[in-house]
Amino acid sequence: MADIAFQLLIFFLVATTLDTDSGIFRKLPPMPEDEPQEEKVEIKERNIFVVLVNKDNQLLVENELMNIRDLRDAAKEFIANPANKSTLPEVVVEDIPPFGPTPVTKFHVISLQNDRGTSYGTYIAVQNELTAAYNELRDELSLSKFGIKYDDLKDDDPRRDAIEKVYPLKISEAVPKNIGGT
Repeated sequence: MADIAFQLLIFFLVATTLDTDSGIFRKLPPMPEDEPQEEKVEIKERNIFVVLVNKDNQLLVENELMNIRDLRDAAKEFIANPANKSTLPEVVVEDIPPFGPTPVTKFHVISLQNDRGTSYGTYIAVQNELTAAYNELRDELSLSKFGIKYDDLKDDDPRRDAIEKVYPLKISEAVPKNIGGT
């Protein structure tokens, strides 16, 4: 009898699926070695892509209501600025080995702010869309230059570092506000 109970216990332990927590995988910047120096950095308005999420889970992107399914394309256009529009981030040409002189929007920043009433699901969905915009741009560049997806490059591969210099992940999160009153 004990053997059968033990086998049933083993069976249920092996057959049961466990819920995995969803979250955001981000590599945090290293701790500063010296005392932090407060520097006032001036950022031009054209270099900031403002994304606001209210308590009703509605997106306000660059002062216009936007559906979450359109966020990725809008973010991709902002990050890359392929047409060098004056309303999008400044494009500078940098020498990035192995690409050579490459146009880069190195001053761009995506500013994300949520209301305290924003649902966690919407918060994660917005984060996923913004991160997916970077990943798609990195994949497109990697496939066109190297014939391999960005994710397939090893962490210590210099080609991966070069792609990250062209499209650095710059998402700034502001402290949530209690605008909605709940």
